[in-house]
Amino acid sequence: QVQLVESGGGLVQAGGSLRLSCAASGSIFRLSAMAWYRQPPGKQRELVARIISDGRTNYADSVKGRFTISRDNGKNTVYLQMNSLKPEDTGVYYCNQVTAWGTDYWGQGTQVTVSS
Repeated sequence: QVQLVESGGGLVQAGGSLRLSCAASGSIFRLSAMAWYRQPPGKQRELVARIISDGRTNYADSVKGRFTISRDNGKNTVYLQMNSLKPEDTGVYYCNQVTAWGTDYWGQGTQVTVSS
């Protein structure tokens, strides 16, 4: 059973930065695709960024050039560096792991609030 634990959320002013971390349990991390999703208030959950096992990444258009996803396989951890934050980045951010055989895991979420 995989457990994902997010940290690093909080309140920040527009233009500021935050770094989210997601620590995963288990030995399958390095073979998994990892992603960050967010759910803005009153809206559906949306993909923010994904990094697959070979390190390739993709981003939502709204965060390109501002957010960077990375992974440390030695620490079973995925990061989301968020710069130039905007109020529309506000939401609950969720870590997601999809294993090589397609099993899906989610973290409990961490709140990010960007004030204008």
